[in-house]
Amino acid sequence: MGQIAKQCWHKRAPPALEGMASDLQPAVQASPGSPFGIPIFRAVWGASMASNFGAMVQSVGAAWMMISLTSSPQMVALVQASTVLPFMLLSLWAGAVADNLDRRKVMLVAQSFMLAISAGLTLFAWQGWLTPWLLLSFTFLIGCGTAVGGPAWQASVGDIVPREQLASAVALNSMAFNTARTAGPAIGGAIVAAAGAAAAFLVNTLSYIGLIIVLLRWRRPETPRLLPREGLFMAMGAGLGYVAMSPNLRRVVGRAMAFGLAANAVSAMMPLVARDLVEGGALTYGLLLGSFGVGAVCGGLLSGRMRSRFSTEQIIRLSTVTLAAGTAVTALSPFLILTIVGLMLAGASWVLALSTFNISVQLASPRWVVARALSVYQMGAFGGMAIGAWVLGMVADEHGVVTGLLVGAVVLLCTMPLGFLMPLSQVDDLNLTPLTQWQEPDVAVPLEPRSGPVVVTIEYCIERQNIVAFLTAMTERRRIRRRDGAHGWTLLRDLNDPELWVERYHVATWHDYIRHNQRRTHADAENSAEIRQLQKEGVAMRVHRMIERQTGSLPSARRHDPVTVDAQMNDPTRTA
Repeated sequence: MGQIAKQCWHKRAPPALEGMASDLQPAVQASPGSPFGIPIFRAVWGASMASNFGAMVQSVGAAWMMISLTSSPQMVALVQASTVLPFMLLSLWAGAVADNLDRRKVMLVAQSFMLAISAGLTLFAWQGWLTPWLLLSFTFLIGCGTAVGGPAWQASVGDIVPREQLASAVALNSMAFNTARTAGPAIGGAIVAAAGAAAAFLVNTLSYIGLIIVLLRWRRPETPRLLPREGLFMAMGAGLGYVAMSPNLRRVVGRAMAFGLAANAVSAMMPLVARDLVEGGALTYGLLLGSFGVGAVCGGLLSGRMRSRFSTEQIIRLSTVTLAAGTAVTALSPFLILTIVGLMLAGASWVLALSTFNISVQLASPRWVVARALSVYQMGAFGGMAIGAWVLGMVADEHGVVTGLLVGAVVLLCTMPLGFLMPLSQVDDLNLTPLTQWQEPDVAVPLEPRSGPVVVTIEYCIERQNIVAFLTAMTERRRIRRRDGAHGWTLLRDLNDPELWVERYHVATWHDYIRHNQRRTHADAENSAEIRQLQKEGVAMRVHRMIERQTGSLPSARRHDPVTVDAQMNDPTRTA
């Protein structure tokens, strides 16, 4: 790049951080043992479990409050849908925010927002002002806070722990959530039975305070940012483009959405199971939720052992079948103890599948885009859950709770063929750390960071016998280029020189060209090496970096002043 740009906006990182993406590196040194050996992970984990405990108590209060306000199964199911719908609506935006801003601050804002909304819900419940739709509005807003804070927290796990501990850390987070889900609902049921739903909402309000204190005390190391932040809309587009051009991530999102369509059937209709099928009250409802949570904890404990013995695809298939079985048992069981067994089986399968999806996304995403990849996954999974809860709620409304649950079980089994159409890959060994070989080139034409569009052409000399292998390699190159932000990619062949091939693509600005090249990972190096090997021996590849320019738009009085022309042509704010 030109000297002016180097001096003004591309500061060199300290030696210890040379070649690293500044704000996406682990905040601590690798711990040789459990993630619990890292103090900040331990503190946030414990505070998050307390917050999850409050959320479970609140969910019991909200569901039981809705039953007291209306007898419609659809409205009861919408309580669950209202908490997961925000993930579908806000996750991508939240992921872009988490990848571009300080994740600790994002989590602080989200937790503070949920504390305020929960306090409002407590007040309205205490005063008797709640209506079914007002209750749904409060639960929707709490879901919005969770959706905004979720990608930041999940992406921060990879910043806090080294990659080799990431799967364990994700499993521990799932276990924390489901440990709270084990005791929280039972205690929540007792609180609702003894003091009413408003008391459950108050417990949830207080549960946010601990995590807020931990986040306020966390002093995340400040490291220099090598490039300015992307605009949020550009960052959202880059995240969607990365997932769309990454087969591993695309399959996970598709499978998670299909799984989510019926995975939430038991949770969404749990109050109806307690009231209509088991004929119990708030305490029984808490017991059933606790049973689901016990199973979920067991699923979390089994996650590591399952991953060491079975492939990702095998785990998802097994989880789908056992979740369908647990859902069917819950629907048909004539005895409370058998219902509890069915719910434990469903809980174990549910958390095993979702934690496996989550781990796959984190291991298949480089750090610069991990929050956005997680947000797209959440959009698929929780969007499927929200739609499924609504549809199954309507089925239950028309044909009864048993039919609604059985339809959910059948839908789960119908997703099994996707394992053959969209098999999940093993991504544990992918090396997605950035390559550091690329250096910004010096250019003769003065540039600004926003100068563009930038057009790049690369000339290859390929002998006839290597053309098939070259085209195969360039198919992968096209995917990598587009995944990392390039547009208009084409491959050209010279009509007068059959050995001359030209790769062409463009990016919006010089900044985007730098980002594009810095996003290349070690996993992409094999493709680059293959293309270099196919290049004709003794002939160097030629790279041309050009900038698009308009003609006929300069003031006539200055057309013959080359200094003015050059300055105006390179002014990024100039329009033709």
